[in-house]
Formats: sequence, structure tokens, C-alpha cells
Amino acid sequence: MDDSTPVPKTDRRHLQQIIAGLSEGVLLLEPDGSIVWANETALEMHGAAELADLGADVAAYRKRYALRYRNRHPLRPRQYPMARVLAQEEFSDVVVEVEPRNDPEFHRVHQVRSLILRNAGGEPESLVLVMKDATQRFDAEERFELTFSANPAPALICRLADLRYVKVNQGFLEMTGYTRDDVLGRSTYELDVLENTADRDQAIASLNAGTTIGQTEATIRLPGGANKFVVVAGQPIDVGEEACMLFTFIDLEPRKKVEDSLRQTEERFSKAFRLAPVPMALGSLDGFEFMEVNDAFTQTTGYAAQDLVGRPSEELPIWANPQAHRRMQALLEQTGSIRSHEIQLNTKDGAMLDCLASAEAVNIHDRPCVLSVFQDITERKRSEGELISAIEAVMQDTSWFSRSIIEKLAQIRRPPAKPVNTAELEELTAREREVLGLMCEGMDDQEIADFLHLSRNTVRNHVSMLYTKLDVHRRGAAIVWARERGITGHGWDLPPTRTKKRDA
Repeated sequence: MDDSTPVPKTDRRHLQQIIAGLSEGVLLLEPDGSIVWANETALEMHGAAELADLGADVAAYRKRYALRYRNRHPLRPRQYPMARVLAQEEFSDVVVEVEPRNDPEFHRVHQVRSLILRNAGGEPESLVLVMKDATQRFDAEERFELTFSANPAPALICRLADLRYVKVNQGFLEMTGYTRDDVLGRSTYELDVLENTADRDQAIASLNAGTTIGQTEATIRLPGGANKFVVVAGQPIDVGEEACMLFTFIDLEPRKKVEDSLRQTEERFSKAFRLAPVPMALGSLDGFEFMEVNDAFTQTTGYAAQDLVGRPSEELPIWANPQAHRRMQALLEQTGSIRSHEIQLNTKDGAMLDCLASAEAVNIHDRPCVLSVFQDITERKRSEGELISAIEAVMQDTSWFSRSIIEKLAQIRRPPAKPVNTAELEELTAREREVLGLMCEGMDDQEIADFLHLSRNTVRNHVSMLYTKLDVHRRGAAIVWARERGITGHGWDLPPTRTKKRDA
């Protein structure tokens, strides 16, 4: 055959009919570089309406389309898939990003393989590029990559084929102190994230089988040799069409520190509660059911803990006056705290105790509770009653006793005089302070009236107002109240730095 005789074009109509309906894109090239045919899928993947939009040959195609690798590096002319197939190179799964140079908004990711069709003599007859649109998959992987890297929760990705780590996020590096180079490429045997798990054999079996590993506590060996306690879980995923295992972690160190601190606090509270010399009880805020009582409570009341703990509050035998107890509950529910609330308790042997109850709402293990403290004032109340009776008896005729004897009687309970508490005394008017002082000197109403040049009814009104302000009901109790606050006679007054109230 003469060399000048043109080579006849191959009739590819049957081939084109076969591949026209494929979901993959197909481009046919002549050995001279001409682009002779493309199916609809290939045109759509390039944003082209017709074959001429791709260019007549490989050189024209390069001028119209910019191709980049996934690392954003542009392809050189000889690296274009068309150039490589023209060089009769067979390749598969080459991933490139394709953008028309006149339309930067259009973006596709092609996964390309080559196919060389040869004639009977072994010469290339048709050069074929088969393209798969991988845009959505790679976009999803890019979003995953961004999410994975930005997620503050520590995470690792292990490739199941060789059990080596292929991805690590910043959260894991910060939690452990490893660098990225310390982790990537290492195997799960070198950096064992399932160490000391409760069921290690099952966890490893799930890893090898590529199935979910449920949350379990484990330890991770740190660069310095120390161990970090974590909760680890594994979830099988595909990354770049490779089967992988995504490990996620929860750092248990902060929680363990909180638990240790809480345990120490609870131990201190438990010791202080149990060893406190005053009766104490811990109950629920809802229903006031006793949960625990201390040793001083059982010793004071005679009731054992099992007699009280776990029973509804209203059924407890310790309340001498159930109505008074309900009032105390209502006050605690309203304010969350009570101080020095007078209440009476029954002992197991039938005695009755006068107590001052103080209580505070607290949270224990996230449960609303009430911590109550009871101060036994039975002896003090008895002494005060006896003192008041004695003072009232001598006040019936003060001519039998000197003023010094009356003062000693008034100070039997607490001989040292207390400093004047202006917060308690400043509500009294000057006249009321004067009348109270004369009462302490042993004067009756008529003597006070004569001394102050007032009518007896006026004095009685002042005395009545004093009883109301002092919360007492008898003359002897008023004198005890005054003596306990250092009042010795009618000449006392508030410190000069405080503003005095005007007489009513």
C-alpha cells in the first residue's frame, strides 16, 4: 500500500450505539488526538451542549478546560487523561477536578480510566476515556473532612485493611499530647485505643469484623508513659471507598477529678454529720422523709435510726405537736431555710424536749434534701421559767429585797452582762427605755408613774408596748430580757453613734 493512501476511518456506529446509554461518560479519540465522539453523560459532565464544545482535539480541550488534582495542583499538559491515553497508557481511577476556563462556577470531579481498542494487528484503533461523576461523593468527603477536623470531640480513623490510622483530628492530639506524625500510619497494636476495656476480646473481634464497638471505658497510653482514662466507641464508615473504623472518645479525666472531689466532699460531710455533737437529720425536701440521722440524734431522742429512716414524716413519733411540725415544713418550703425555730420533740421513753430547729435545703446526688439541726434547750427553758417565777415572786413586794439581790436573781442564768445589741434595742422609744430601766430597778407601775410624773394608765400602756416589742408576756420575763442585754437602770441608752428614735 502506498504511504500516501489515507487510513480509512473505523466505523464505530455499533460501538457508539452500545455505549450511548451508559451511565458513565465515554469519550472516543483517534490515535491522531482528534475527539470524535462523546455520549450525553460525558457532555453533561463537562457542561457541554455538543461535541464541538469540548474542542476538536486534545490541544483544544486543554485550552477550554482546566484540570486539577484533588490536592489543588494543576495538571501539566502531558498529565491530562487525554494525553496519557494518546501515549497508549492504561490507567484506572485517576481523580481530577474539571472546570471550564470560561465558567469557573461549573465544577465537577471525574474519576477516569483508559481503554485502548486494538485491531487484529495489535495497532490502536480507538482510544477510550471512561469517566464517572464523583462530584457528590468527593464533596461529601470534603464536608466530612472539614467536620472531622473541626470537631472538638477527639476522634481517630483506622483503615480496616491493615488496621492503621489514616486520619486524626485536633481534639485527639490535644487530649493526648501526640503529634499528627506520631499517630498517622501507626497500627492499632502500636497505639492501642482499646487497652484495658471491660471486654477487650469482644472489642477487638468487632474491630476485625468491621462492626460497631459500643461505648466502653478504656485507657490510652500517653507519650510520657502515663495513662489517660477515656470512653471509646467505634463506628464502621467508608472513607475514599475504603472500609474504616471511626473511633470517638470522651475524656474521663475531668469527670474523674470531679468524682474524686465529690467523693472527698461526701466523706467529709458524712464524718462531720455522724460525729457532730448536736442532733442532726437528713431528709428529703419532698415529703420530709428522714434519710439519715446522726449518733447525737439517736442518743438524744432514744430512737434508733431504723425507727425513723424511710418513714413518712407525719408518721414519725418524735413530733410532740404535729401542727407545729407542719408549720415548720411550710416555712421551709417557702423560704428554703429556717433558723432557731422552737419545736418540741418526744423521746422514746416518753419525755418531751424543747428544741431550737434550724434547717437548710441542700442538693445531694441531684436530689433536693433538707439538713436539720436540733439544739436541746429543755434545761435552759426550765431555768428561765424558774428564774421568771422567782423574780415575779420577789417583785410582789420589793421592800423585802435590796436592789443588789434583785440584780443577782436576774443574772442567775448568765452572770456576765452581754454587750448592748443596738439592733434589738433601737426599736424602743426613749420613754420605753426609761420605763424598762425603772422596771429593772424593781419599781412597780405606780412607783414608775410617780418617778416620771405620769399617770398610772400611761405607764401601763408603755409596759404593754414593751411586752409586744420584746415578745414577752410577764414582767419577770421583761426584766430577764433586759438584764441579759446589760440594762441596769433607767439611765441606760443606745450608743451615741446610733440615731435615737423619737418618743411615740
